[in-house]
This record gives sequence, C-alpha cells and structure tokens, in this order.
Amino acid sequence: MQIYKVGGAVRDRLLGIPVADIDRVVVGATAEEMLAKGFRPVGADFPVFLDPRTGEEYALARTERKSGRGYGGFVFHASPEVTLEEDLVRRDLTINAMAEDDHGNLTDPYHGQRDLEARLLRHVSPAFAEDPLRVLRVARFAARYAPLGFKVADETLELMRQLSDSGELEALTAERSWKEISRALMENQPQVFIQVLRDCDALKVLMPEVDALFGVPQPEAHHPEIDTGVHTLSVLEQAALHQQPLTVRWACLLHDLGKALTPEQDWPRHIAHEHKGLKPIKAVNERFKVPRDCQELALLVGQYHTHGHRALELKASTLLELLQSFDVYRRPQRFEEFIAACEMDARGRKGLENRSYPQADYLRGAAAVARGVAVQPLLEKGFKGPELGEAIKRERLRALKAYKEGAN
Repeated sequence: MQIYKVGGAVRDRLLGIPVADIDRVVVGATAEEMLAKGFRPVGADFPVFLDPRTGEEYALARTERKSGRGYGGFVFHASPEVTLEEDLVRRDLTINAMAEDDHGNLTDPYHGQRDLEARLLRHVSPAFAEDPLRVLRVARFAARYAPLGFKVADETLELMRQLSDSGELEALTAERSWKEISRALMENQPQVFIQVLRDCDALKVLMPEVDALFGVPQPEAHHPEIDTGVHTLSVLEQAALHQQPLTVRWACLLHDLGKALTPEQDWPRHIAHEHKGLKPIKAVNERFKVPRDCQELALLVGQYHTHGHRALELKASTLLELLQSFDVYRRPQRFEEFIAACEMDARGRKGLENRSYPQADYLRGAAAVARGVAVQPLLEKGFKGPELGEAIKRERLRALKAYKEGAN
C-alpha cells in the first residue's frame, strides 16, 4: 500500500500559495484493507474513505470509462492493480495530475510542472472531452489563476468547444452547474470565467441571455466601453475587486439582461430594459436552481438599478416606494447589497472605475430616515390596522421630503 498527495495540494504547493484541501490516493490496496485499518467509507460512486483520526479523505486508485451522458455517466474500477499513472491520467488538467509521496518526491508523468511554469491550463488526455463538467471547471481555474498569468491552452480550448457543440453540457444537472458557477464567481477574476465560457461557445449554451449582451451597444456618453457584454464583465471585475458577496456578484452578472431584448433600430438606447430584463433573469435563476437570496437580489437589482443611479433626483414618494420594495425595515442587508451592486455597475465603465458614487451614502441615509420613524406615537394617537399602515407611510414620506431638502 502506497499513499500519495494528489491534485490541488501538490499544485498549490509548487505555486507557493496556501494549500486549502489535501486529497490522497492509495495505490495497491483494497477496500477491505482500508476498512480493516479503521477507515470509514463515504461516497456511493467510488471507494473514498475517511481517516478515523483526522477526517481526511483517501481514495483508492481507480480507472474510469464513459458509460452515459453527463457528469455522472462513468463506470469506475478500483483495484490494487491500478497504477498511480493510470489514476492520474483520468484527471482533468496536467497541473492537477501530479502526485507526491511522504518524502516530497514528485510523480509527474504528464508534465504538469512544465505547464505550471508555462502558466498553461492543459488537458491530460483526450478523455477530457468525456466529462462536460470540465468545461466549467477549467473556466473556473482560469478565473482563479488569471492573476498569476495562467491561460487555457489552445488545444484544450478546442476540446472544450467540441464539448459545448456536442450537446453534452445540457446533460449537466442544475445543482452541479450552480456549484461550479457559484465557486467561479467568488474567484479573484470571475469575469475571466465568463470570458472563457464565451471563448469555447459554452456561454451561449449555458447562459444564452448573458451571451446575447455581447455586441449590443450602449450610449457612449454613459458607457465609454459601449459594448453591453464588455460592460457586464467589467461590473463583475469591480465586484471582485471590492470583495462583494456571491449575491451581489450574481446580480451584477444579470443586471442588464433586458438590453439584449432591445430592437436594433432603437440602439444604443435601451428604454424599459429594467422591466424587460425580469423574464430572462427569472429564466437563468430557474435553470440553475439558484438560492433564493441570489434570485431575489438579482431581480431587484435588475428592476431598480437605474433608480439607484438616479437616487439624488428621485421624488420622495419614489424613494419611499424603492425602500418599500426592498423591505428595508426588516431586511436592511438586502438593501445594502443593492447599493453595492449599483455602485459596481457605475464603476464597471471604462475610465470611470474610480469615480465617486455619492448615491450610495444618500440611499443609506434615506433608509435610515425611513427606519427612524417611530410607530409608538401613532399607536398612542389611536391608529391601528390599515389606518396605522397609512399613517406610518405618511410619516416616512414627510421624513424623506425633509431629508431630500436637507441633502440638496
């Protein structure tokens, strides 16, 4: 029995960056031997065991062959005869197909170290094209390691393109897709993830609503970058630079989907794109079974982001409606995330990345004023039921009018 560290633990150590998880592969052992040593089995698909002392994972060396469509369409074979090289060849990228023993000796049959030095994400073997999830994984790795100068190798991008064109991507489950998408959006450069998906034709399969934004012009006076798709990537880049949470990044990706529905004769203006965008935002949310907090913020940002930009011009009544729409009284954090998404949208414009966004503090102040209206005095005046609700609304409106006058 021989035990090796494999995958990310080896890759990241060689890159000199912190190692998060350690995966181990066991060569020359049977499941029965692992159980006899006290290891606990986990996972139904192939033999993976947990160390009873540390909780770390150990997988038996295995081979695999394609047996059906999608991520799960594989038959695995684990036995003591499977060699380390046979286990490593089924992995996705050469930089993930290296192993290291307890003495630090490196096994690198597919030249992963060479590709690390060349900053290339390259597939190990043609079997790469058997697993559609790898399209998303490689794009995610591209987003993670872009700051270090990594690029997807041309031949790997071509295999990804073949996968995109084959119809295999449609076999991915919503849950697996969202897991990769959500992880990729939280990487250092999530815009690279979207760009790589577009480069290999996967974006038009997975998120045609986002892909349709590229080539759609906007008024140059407001958007020096002109192209709506380019703007979306820039907004996502700003969201990462400002370390925004997943909810905000997801909203940033989808906020302008309505602009793809503008008739060409109306370009570069996009009248009512906020309302038009709600249907495609819902479609993307449903396709990937997106968590509710991400769904809700994406829809609200899509509908109201131009309100955010025009906050200082809004009438007090419109401002109150905006605050009510977000339920700022019970869910203040959601409104804070809306403000963040609006600011990222404003900064995601060529040459305007560092321009101040006074609307943010103005909106925060308005929310504080509305929340500050006391209910008790109205109760003491005898208001109750629907009448109390109307009285509170009147007081909030009065407070917002005073706030607006003071701000001007």
